[in-house]
Amino acid sequence: MKFQIRNAIMPLVILNVVFFILQTVLGREFTNAFILVGGDVFARPWIMITSMFLHGGPSHLLFNMYVLYVFGSLLEQRIGTKRFFSIYFVSGILAAFAASFFYPLSLGASGAVMGMLGVLIILMPDLRLLFFFVVPMQLWMAAIAIALIDVFGVFFPTGVGNIAHLVGMGVGLLYGLYLKKQRKKFHKKFSSTSHLDSGDMEEYLRSGRI
Repeated sequence: MKFQIRNAIMPLVILNVVFFILQTVLGREFTNAFILVGGDVFARPWIMITSMFLHGGPSHLLFNMYVLYVFGSLLEQRIGTKRFFSIYFVSGILAAFAASFFYPLSLGASGAVMGMLGVLIILMPDLRLLFFFVVPMQLWMAAIAIALIDVFGVFFPTGVGNIAHLVGMGVGLLYGLYLKKQRKKFHKKFSSTSHLDSGDMEEYLRSGRI
């Protein structure tokens, strides 16, 4: 019997929470063993993944998990679990790799979460949200504001991994454009086939087949 994970969001949230509990219980030694150390990336490449499950405090964890749960669920419904896992980890790893050249230490799921948002920006740009839980705006407008904040943070550092955020979002935007191109190819290929509907299109985007 073939094992298949049918939901990406809850396993990721649970893993992040478990890692944070271990950080709290076991202390600095646990964090040091799995945190991204810039000079160790090539000697211990797995820290680009393990550091994605570490967080600097409760607020850091809660914010990332809130965004992952709310917006990740929307994205997973659109592109499927396999593709969601792919973009989450690829954007997180590439963000961590880039961060290793600029920060001596780095941790958090922010690069992966920003990659996820990048895809959603392309596929659902008009999605309405409350920016910082207060200001109502469309997702594409919030994305510009977030990018500007991170660019500002690059030149005026505050201890936040702004470069990792920007790289993660960039990877997500590129993958979103790729999926959008696939959607157009689907429309062109099957435009003359009357029995295929929007459900078929969504299945094609999720699995690559109909």
